[in-house]
Amino acid sequence: MKFGFIAHPTSVPLKRHSKLMDMFIRTCRDQAQGFQPNIWQHENLVPFTRFEKVISATGATCSGIIHYMPLTAEEMLTQPKVITERVVAGISQLCEEGAELVGLGGFTGIVGQRGLQTAEQAVVPVTTGNSLTAYVAYRNVIDTLANLNISEDEAEIAIAGYPGSIALVLARLLLPLGVRLHLVHRHREAVTEKLLSYLPETYHAQIRLTNDISTCYPIVSFYVAATSTGGVIDPARLKPGSVVIDVALPRDVLPQDEPRRDILLLDGGLISANDQISFGGSQPEFEPKMFMNGCLAETLILALEERAELYSIGRELDCNKVLNIGEIALKHGFSPARLASLGRHVKEQDWVAIRRYHHPQPPAELISHPSISNFRETVERFRQYINPEMIDFYEYNHLERVFVKGEGLKLTDTQGIEYYDFISGYGCVNVGHNHPAIVAAVTNYLAHQQPTFIQYVSIPYQASLLAEKLSNIAPGALSRVFLSNSGTEAVEAAIKLALAASDKSTLLYCENGYHGKTMGALSVTGREKHRKHFEPLLSQCHAIPFGDVVALEQQLKLGNIAAFILEPIQGEGGVILSPQGYLQAVRRLCDQYDCLLILDEIQTGLGRTGKMFYCEWEQVCPDILTLSKSLSGGVIPIGATISTPKVWDAAYGSIDRFILHTSTFGGGNLAAAVALSALKLIEEEKLAENAIDVGSYLKKLLQDVAGDYPFVKSVRGKGLMLAIEFEQPFAGSVAATVNELAHRFSWDAVGTYYLLSDKAKYHIDEALHEIEQGMEDMFVLRIVTKLAQEHQILTFMTANSNRVMRIQPPLTLTHDDAKYFAEAFRQVCEDMSTFHY
Repeated sequence: MKFGFIAHPTSVPLKRHSKLMDMFIRTCRDQAQGFQPNIWQHENLVPFTRFEKVISATGATCSGIIHYMPLTAEEMLTQPKVITERVVAGISQLCEEGAELVGLGGFTGIVGQRGLQTAEQAVVPVTTGNSLTAYVAYRNVIDTLANLNISEDEAEIAIAGYPGSIALVLARLLLPLGVRLHLVHRHREAVTEKLLSYLPETYHAQIRLTNDISTCYPIVSFYVAATSTGGVIDPARLKPGSVVIDVALPRDVLPQDEPRRDILLLDGGLISANDQISFGGSQPEFEPKMFMNGCLAETLILALEERAELYSIGRELDCNKVLNIGEIALKHGFSPARLASLGRHVKEQDWVAIRRYHHPQPPAELISHPSISNFRETVERFRQYINPEMIDFYEYNHLERVFVKGEGLKLTDTQGIEYYDFISGYGCVNVGHNHPAIVAAVTNYLAHQQPTFIQYVSIPYQASLLAEKLSNIAPGALSRVFLSNSGTEAVEAAIKLALAASDKSTLLYCENGYHGKTMGALSVTGREKHRKHFEPLLSQCHAIPFGDVVALEQQLKLGNIAAFILEPIQGEGGVILSPQGYLQAVRRLCDQYDCLLILDEIQTGLGRTGKMFYCEWEQVCPDILTLSKSLSGGVIPIGATISTPKVWDAAYGSIDRFILHTSTFGGGNLAAAVALSALKLIEEEKLAENAIDVGSYLKKLLQDVAGDYPFVKSVRGKGLMLAIEFEQPFAGSVAATVNELAHRFSWDAVGTYYLLSDKAKYHIDEALHEIEQGMEDMFVLRIVTKLAQEHQILTFMTANSNRVMRIQPPLTLTHDDAKYFAEAFRQVCEDMSTFHY
C-alpha cells in the first residue's frame, strides 16, 4: 500500500527550510529540463521525500510520499477555512500520486474539526496520527517514572492541553494507574463540570483542574505538554528534578536562555525503528529510523497493515485503539523506548542527574574503595561540578571510567577490570602506581607527626635534604633549588628568575613547544590553540622553529634576549626530538650572546629517556632546569626550579630581593620527603637504564608493526618517552564524494556551486576542510578507544597534536609488558586497516 503524508513546519526556520527545499527542487528541474513555466508556478504542497519501499520486522511492505504544506500553525490559525480547503486539495493531489491513505501531521490534522470535516471531504481515508502519538506519550510517562524509580500511584502529573484529543486520552489511560493529574486547560473556571464530564466520575478525586499552569510549578515535577498553540511552559520556573514530555508541535516548552541541567525536557510522542526495518536506503546509517513523529509513524504502520481506514479522527480517541496501534507498532519493529531531549539521545546519566531530586542521597562521603554502584554517581558529579564537556568527550569516545586501585603498571576500575597504564599520568608515575617505598614514605612521615608547612617560619628539614639531593644529581653547577607544586609553577619561577637576573627583557621560545597553561608559561608555549583565548599574554616573547640553530642566532644577535626556554624533546608537541648536537649548539650560542638557557625537563627528566636528565645525552648544562611530574613518584604535587648560584644571586641575592618569589605550599616537608624516596628508587632500581633497555625493545617492535600499515607514519622517541604518529588523510574526500555524485544528477550541481558567491564557497570549503580534519582526528581516537576497550591498554594523544599517540608507561615496564602492547597494537592496526598496499 502507498500512503501520503502532509507535514508542515513548526517554526519560522523550518518554514524557511521547506521554502529552501522547494527552491532547490525547482532549480534542479529547471537545470534538467530547461526553463518551463509549469516549474515556476504556485503549488499547494512542497514535495519533501519519498519512501519507495519500507520493509517492517514482519516482512510487510509499503511505500509513501511526504509533502510539506509550507505554513506554520500560527499562519493556519488566521484562515482555518482556507487551510481546510488546501488540506483537502493536498489529499487529492497525493491520491493522484497513488496514495490510498493520507496522514495529517501537526496542525493539518486539527483544522477541519480535528480531521472530521477533512475526512468527510477527502477522496481517501485520513488519520491525524494522534492515537500512536498518544500511545507513545503514554509509554514516555511510564518509562520516565520507571527510570526515576517512582511508582504510578505516587506520581503527580500536569497535562497541558486538556481536553485536546491527546491530553484527554492520556488522562483516560493514566488515571486507572493511580496517577494524580493536574489538567491544564484554557477555559473559564465556570466550565469545570463540563471538563470533568469527559472522564469517569470514579477518578474525579485524582484530578485537579486549572487554567493557570504557573500554579503547578511549585508542586508538580512531571508534565506532559500537548497543546496546539505551543510555548506554554517556562523551563526557568520548573522545580529542580522536573521532567517535561513535550508532545506538542510547535513545542510547548519555551526556549531556554541558559540550559538547565537539573531538569529534563523530553521530545515526547516520538517513535524509533529497530535494525530489522528498512526504508530502502542504500546505506542503512542514513535511513530516517530514529525519533519519527508518531503522526507519520501511525500512517506508515496502517499502510504496512494495508488498512486504508479512518483511524485517529475527532476529539475523543478510543483508548483501546490507542493501545492497539501501539501493539501493532511494536510488532512491526517500532518502539517508543528510545528517548530524546531537544534532539539528543537521552542516556543513563541524564536520569542520574534528575533521580537525586526524587530520591535524596545522604551527604557525599569519602569511600575508600568505590564500587560499580559509585561509577555513574561519580561521572555525574564530575559533569555537574567540574567539567561537563570533558565528560561528553569521554562518553562519545568510550573513555569514561573510574579507577579505584593503582599498582605498578596496572589500574583497576569500578568493574574490577585491570588496565595497562601506558600514560602514567602523562609521565608523572615513573616508579609505577603506589610503589611500596613511596607509600611508606608518606605513611611514615605522617605517622611520626612531622610538620609539613612550616617553610616561612622556620627552616624545613626535608625540603633542605631534597634541595641538596637535587643539587648533587643535577648536571654542572646547578645547585640552587626553588620548590613549587607543579610543572607550570616551576616554569613560572624560571621565567621570573631569568628576567630578574638579566638586564634584558625578551624571552625566546620554540614553536610547537609546551610549558604549561598559567599566564607566564602560556606566553612561552608555542601552540595558538592554547594561547588565543587568553591574549594578550606577556609581551616581548618571541617564537623560533625548534631545532633551528640559524634562527636562534639571528634572534640572539639582536642583543635583547634574556633567556631561551625549550624542551630537549617536545613532549606535548608530538615527542619531537631535537637534532643531534642541537643542545650543544644552543649552549654555545647562549654563552656567546649572554643569554640564559632554560631547559624544561618536566617530561624528559628523572630517567624517562634513559638518563636522569636528557641534557646529559649531550653533556650540556643549562643555567636553569625545571622539573616536576614524577619528582614525588606521582603521589604528591611538587615542582622544582634549579639554577646556578650565579643566576640566583643576580636575581635574588640581596636582603631586598631574597623573597621576591615564594609559594605557600612549595617546599613543604611532606612532598620533599616523598620526592627523596622517589629519587632513591629511580637510582636503586636503575629505572633510567631500564627505560633505555625496554624502551628500545618496544620501539623496535612498534616500528616492525608500522612497516605493515601505511597509516602509521612514524614511531619515535627515546627511552620510554615514545610516540606513534598516524597519517590517514581525508583531504579532498568530501569534495570528491560530492563530485562523484554530482555528475550523476540530472541537474547541474557543479554549476550551481560555482554560481554561489565567493564568500559562500569559501565558507563551504572551510567547513569541508574542518570535517576532513576532524575525521583524521577521529581515526586516531578510535585506535585509542580500541586499545582500551579490547586490550585494556590506556593511551592518549599529545596536547599539541591529535595525530600523535603518546606512550609513556612507568619506567618499571618489562619486556613482556612491551611485547603485549606491541601485539595489541598490531591487532588494532589490522582491525583499522581497510586498504593495504
